[in-house]
Amino acid sequence: MAEEITNAALKEKISQWMSWSKNEKDNAEIDGLVKSRNEKELGCRLLQRMEFGTAGLRARMGAGFNMMNDLTVIQATQVGDILLFAQTEAPKNSLHAVSMGFLMVTASHNPKEDNGYKVYWSNGAQIVSPVDKHISKCIKENLEPWLNSWDVDFTETSPLRVDPYDDIHTKYQEDVKKLCYYKEENGQSSVKFTYTAMHGVGYIFSDKSVQQFGFPPLIPVPEQILPDPDFPTVKYPNPEEGKGALVLSMKTADNAGSKVILANDPDADRLALAENDGEEWTIFTGNEIGALLGWWSWFAFRQKHPNVPAQDCYMLASTVSSKILQTMATKEGFNFEETLTGFKWMGNRSDSLLKEGKTVLFAFEEAIGYMCGSTVLDKDGVSAAAVSAEMAAYLYRNNSTLKKKITDIYKHYGHHISSNSYYICHDPETIKRMFDEIRNYNNTGKYPDSCGCYKIKHVRDLTVGFDNSQPDNKPMLPVSASSEMITFTFENGCVATIRTSGTEPKIKYYTEHKPDPSHVLDREAAQKELDDMVNCIIKYFYKPGDNNLTARSS
Repeated sequence: MAEEITNAALKEKISQWMSWSKNEKDNAEIDGLVKSRNEKELGCRLLQRMEFGTAGLRARMGAGFNMMNDLTVIQATQVGDILLFAQTEAPKNSLHAVSMGFLMVTASHNPKEDNGYKVYWSNGAQIVSPVDKHISKCIKENLEPWLNSWDVDFTETSPLRVDPYDDIHTKYQEDVKKLCYYKEENGQSSVKFTYTAMHGVGYIFSDKSVQQFGFPPLIPVPEQILPDPDFPTVKYPNPEEGKGALVLSMKTADNAGSKVILANDPDADRLALAENDGEEWTIFTGNEIGALLGWWSWFAFRQKHPNVPAQDCYMLASTVSSKILQTMATKEGFNFEETLTGFKWMGNRSDSLLKEGKTVLFAFEEAIGYMCGSTVLDKDGVSAAAVSAEMAAYLYRNNSTLKKKITDIYKHYGHHISSNSYYICHDPETIKRMFDEIRNYNNTGKYPDSCGCYKIKHVRDLTVGFDNSQPDNKPMLPVSASSEMITFTFENGCVATIRTSGTEPKIKYYTEHKPDPSHVLDREAAQKELDDMVNCIIKYFYKPGDNNLTARSS
């Protein structure tokens, strides 16, 4: 079949694919590319493999070793018993006896063409190194499917088959209930909550969690309430994208006289919040929701547990998220810890703290991921929805709103103004060149000491392991050469991080302005300064025209 192909290495991979894959649709896809002699596309699909990272795999669905399909999932999953080997190599204090681990196949909030594969460890958190390296190595050493790997009939007859859904759902909701502080008052609340599952699975779970907090059933967005992998009503099934993703939610809420929207992404691990103050809808950023839930987590916990020492309590956030929790911790006396981007880091750090007898109240990442409490060591949009509903009801009961409260928080703790977005780039070489040019700014062999007119105080590069804010120039956070991440701390108090995404062709930037109080900048002036700094970062570091980058669509 591959006689038309001239590349010997590619011919070998085509033969390998056709001998290993039993999916007729995928094989027909490869066959079609061979017949059309599309060696470029075949090379992209067969001469490269998906990298096992961000606690698993994620790619576009289709035929090829570089895509999500039956064969690549089999190759990853048949090393399941090798996970046991990886487990024995992991620190013993990181393990529970209840389970070896578990897998989740989910596209999360990504486009309908994508799918993903997450791996969790026995502590309930996503895997981190060295387990991920063991798994990646074992996958590459065991690529040929085992004889029974394509036999799916045994799943219907195996005595090992168990459906734990009802039991797990019941126990999960019992855990969520422990986060409720004002059930009786919730039952008397006049606040109506509109809910969208964004064509995903969250409705029955979030509706149940909110009801057991004492609220009436959620008002669902009918067009988006049932799972539909085609996501027919939205371009991107991600409530983080803003108003474009919440058009139907706002319409449903307006018709129902509802002031608050709770929005999960398709696999319900993220939560977006929106509120109508009578004049317009406000869609809160991930950092603003983090500030609200951080305030609420401390306030509500303190009301119920006034005698627990603050020094035994912890909150966490990823390094690209707002530092508002850090500011709260300094003022209130609890502990704050920063981790690398991703809940696998926050989940595993929380597990370690719990084993030390500490109380983990809250963790968040700016990409609308929230961990309320510590019974789920991952971001969880279902419990976050219930906790957010109770928080909103409390505020309305006390003549406030979510929008007023976020203003109060920043008045009390100081301005924390964020501006986050991204550019799209599909060329890895362009991305590498862009970051290399920053490390060798203007061919000086050094990092930049300014960006436009804004002086840079410190640079931290977690790709190469450099941080000039430390005496030895070595960063406190783990270093990873597999992704790009550089953070700039400016003399005016702004912090900016630019990094590549582990799952999408994006170069993201995260900026937060926390001006020194002595500078006497009001919020409007601080926002104006931040906007100008972002423009400088784009102009001098990203160089969209030179690097052919595509801006995020509005």
